[in-house]
Amino acid sequence: MATKKTEDAFSLAFDPSNFTDSFREFAEKGAAQSKEAYAKMKTATEEAARTVEATVESAQSGTVELGLKAIDALRANAETSLSHMEALLGVKSFSELVERQTAFIRRQAELAVEQAKTMQEATRKVAENVTKPGKEAAERAMSNLKKS
Repeated sequence: MATKKTEDAFSLAFDPSNFTDSFREFAEKGAAQSKEAYAKMKTATEEAARTVEATVESAQSGTVELGLKAIDALRANAETSLSHMEALLGVKSFSELVERQTAFIRRQAELAVEQAKTMQEATRKVAENVTKPGKEAAERAMSNLKKS
């Protein structure tokens, strides 16, 4: 008799249909959460890929810009040096040679300072352009975290 009461109590406490419904509900909820997490991960990955692509494009164009500025500086220095050599060929005295050489050195120093400022400004702009997509992505991520 004691076993009959235990069986009745067990059958009342453990109803397989309730267990199946609970398990199905749990599985559906888990699947929905997994789909939502996947969608968020996919969106984040796509955004990260766009950010990397924009960064690489900015870096590439910036490298080209800096290269062109360096070529311009080299061209200007070569032209100045050639002009100076031509001027030295027409020198009539030692004092004129010293005067032309001093003027050339002064012009070269001024040109070097100007070129350094130009390169520094161009480098600053390139650095800003390269870091801009990453900064924007970080700001979007932080605002999304604050919303969540």
